[in-house]
Amino acid sequence: MYICPINPEFFWIAGGVGGILPARSEFMEKGFAETAMESVARRAGVAKGTPYRYFPTKEALFSAVVQQEIAGTLVEVDATKRAPNESIQSFLRRSMMAAIKGTEPEGRGAIARLVISEGRRFPSLVEIYRREMITPLLQQIRQLADAARASGELSDDRLSRYPHLLIAPIWVGILDNEFFDISNPLDIGALFETQLDLVFGGSGAGDKKSEITRAEN
Repeated sequence: MYICPINPEFFWIAGGVGGILPARSEFMEKGFAETAMESVARRAGVAKGTPYRYFPTKEALFSAVVQQEIAGTLVEVDATKRAPNESIQSFLRRSMMAAIKGTEPEGRGAIARLVISEGRRFPSLVEIYRREMITPLLQQIRQLADAARASGELSDDRLSRYPHLLIAPIWVGILDNEFFDISNPLDIGALFETQLDLVFGGSGAGDKKSEITRAEN
């Protein structure tokens, strides 16, 4: 399978991140099936063959869009960035909250919904999203859960076995906000914090408790 790194030369040719942002806009507005490489080039203001020089397929271009959207997000959850004496719960709250709160405003929710809606027709989209986002995040959470179990912060290994528990609120919010209650969207960040507190048996030292609230319109 072709794995495409984000190409800085294409960024420059298309005007900074202009090469990726028009592609993202095309995918979000038209869906994956109806997006054409030529329309991405036109939107970016480059010759229609330019994207093909760096992304041989539309799937490769979508992979670059996903990489750009999650750039820096996974790095922040790296266990090596935990401060001395910082609890795992506090670290997860600190490292994940900024990215989670940006799920809708920064467009990551829209990309996830695109994968859901078109993934059956285009399995490569699911594979790209799994490879770039889901698997690395689950691995990082599992590593932190193992450390929390070893230190006694967690009393059992359930989070190690099911790291999905901490990303489940994100998916619930993404689906709820698009399909079930559009007029009264969930605050995904508050939903995550509540789940984090439940998993760790309540609010940790220095951690604030939170409620599941609805985002203000």
